[in-house]
Amino acid sequence: MRTVAGPTGRVAVVGAGLSGLAAALYLTGSGRQVTLFERADHVGGRVGRYRGPDYEIDCGATVLTLPELVDEALAAVGRTPESLDTPLRMRRLVPAYQARYADGSTIRVFPDVEQMAAEVAATCGPDTARRYRRLREWLAAIYRVEYREFMDTNFDSPLDLVRSPHKRGAMLELVRLGGFGRLGARVDRLLREPKLARLFTFQALYAGIAPADALAVYGAIPHMDTSLGVYFPEGGMRAIAAALAEAFTGAGGKLALNTEVTGVDYREGRAHRLRLADGATVDCDALVLTADLGSLARFGVRPRRGLRAAPSAVVAHGTIPAAVAATWPVQAHHTIDFGAAWNRTFREITARRGGRPMSDPSVLITRPALTDPTQCVARADGRHEPLSLLAPCPNLEATPLDWTALGPAYLSELLGVLEGRGYHGIAQHFAVDHLDTPHTWRDQGMIAGTPFSAAHLFRQTGPFRTRNFPRGSANVVLAGCGTTPGIGVPTALLSGKLAADRIIGPHLETAHTSRMALAATP
Repeated sequence: MRTVAGPTGRVAVVGAGLSGLAAALYLTGSGRQVTLFERADHVGGRVGRYRGPDYEIDCGATVLTLPELVDEALAAVGRTPESLDTPLRMRRLVPAYQARYADGSTIRVFPDVEQMAAEVAATCGPDTARRYRRLREWLAAIYRVEYREFMDTNFDSPLDLVRSPHKRGAMLELVRLGGFGRLGARVDRLLREPKLARLFTFQALYAGIAPADALAVYGAIPHMDTSLGVYFPEGGMRAIAAALAEAFTGAGGKLALNTEVTGVDYREGRAHRLRLADGATVDCDALVLTADLGSLARFGVRPRRGLRAAPSAVVAHGTIPAAVAATWPVQAHHTIDFGAAWNRTFREITARRGGRPMSDPSVLITRPALTDPTQCVARADGRHEPLSLLAPCPNLEATPLDWTALGPAYLSELLGVLEGRGYHGIAQHFAVDHLDTPHTWRDQGMIAGTPFSAAHLFRQTGPFRTRNFPRGSANVVLAGCGTTPGIGVPTALLSGKLAADRIIGPHLETAHTSRMALAATP
C-alpha cells in the first residue's frame, strides 16, 4: 500500500464530516498534530443539523448501521461512547423500518432472523418465509466476503485484485456466489414475492443505481440494513458527529469552525500551506481533503473525468403536531411509503438524460421523536414532533430542472400524494422550515447537485472508484463518499480510517475489526 513519504507530523484535515472526524481521530491517536477545518459553525457534514425556530432536526443521513465503527474511531484516542462528557447512547430500532405499499399493506423489517421470518410468514406466507431465510444467508455471505477485502481496505490499482492472494480468493468467492449478476434479478428469483423483494433491493438507490442494474455485490447494503440492524443515537444523528469532535479536541486536536479553506499551495509536488478565507495561511506536512468530488479542483486536485453522478433528492424538514401524526396508518421511526410503480420510478430518476421527478413517488418518512421523545417541542397548541420527508429525484447533470421554481410545487404535490395515501393532515399541518433540492447540494459544491456523489457503477466501485491517494501530489489524501469505499455512514467512517492509513501506515487488525468481518452471521 502506498503511503505518504516524508514528514507527516502536522496534518491538516479539511471538512468535519464523519470522514474528516474519523481521519482526525486516527491521526491524533497516532501522535500527529492535527488541525481540522470546517467552514460551517458545527461539525457533521452530510450528517448535519438544521436549526428551526425552537427545535433542531437532522438534515442529512438518518439511517445508521454498523455503529461499532463509531466505537472504533473513538477508541483511536482511548475513548468510549460512555466516557464522553455527553455520553453517546445508541438505540437499536425495532423494527428497523416499516414498508407500506400502494394497496395499504405493510411489512416491518426486523434484524432478528426469527422475528423477521415470522413477519414474512404472516404477511407473505410460510413458503416465502423459507425463501427469506435463504436470501438472508446469501446476503450474509456476500457481505462477509466483501467487508475485509473490498470495503475496509485501500487500493492502489485495480491490479491489486490479482496481486493479492486474499483479494483473488475473495473475487473467486464472489463469482461463485453470483455477486456479478444483477441484484434485483437474484432477489426476485430467491423470494418470488415482488413486494418483499423491494425491501431487499431499494437500497441500491443509495449506490445510485436501479435494482435491476445494480450488481449483486451490493447485497452487502441490504444485509447491513435488514440483518445487522439500524440504530439511532439519543439526541439525533448529529450526536455522533458531536461525540467524535469531543473526543478529537479532548485528545489535543484543534478544531477550527467557521473557517473556510479556499486554496492550497504546493511546493515540489507537496501541499505545504493552506489559504483561509480570512487571508491567513496554515502550514502542513500532509493534507486530508474531504471535499466533494465537485469541489476538488479548487484545492489543486484534478477530479477524475467522465464520472457519472448518483440521483439526487428533495428533502423537506419541519414539524407536525404530534396529535396529527398519531392518526397516520404507520407509526414508525422510518417508513418507506412505496408507490405502485417500481421499474418506471427508477427509470425516471436514474435516466442519464431526460429524467423527471417520480410520477408515482416512493417516500422515506422519518419521525425521530417516536424513538427519542426529547426531540419533540412543546408549543401553545400542543406537542409538535420533527418530521423529514425524502423523495429521490434526478441529478442536475441528467435533468437540469429549475428547482428554485419547481421545489415548492413538487413538495406540495408530494404532500397531496401522502394525504391521499392516508397521512391525513400532512398537507395542512406539516410546517416546512427547510427544503433541500438539487440546487442546495449544487450550491455546496456537490457533483451534479447530488449528496450521494458518484454512482456505484462497476467502473466507479472498489479499485475503480476515485482513489483516495490521487496521483499528482505526494502528501494529499482524500476521504468521504466520493472515494473508497463509497456512500453511506459506515463507509464514510471507513474512508476516514483508510485515509489516515495512507499517512500512518496500515491499521493493525483488532478484535473489533475481526468482529466486523464476521458480522455476517445470518
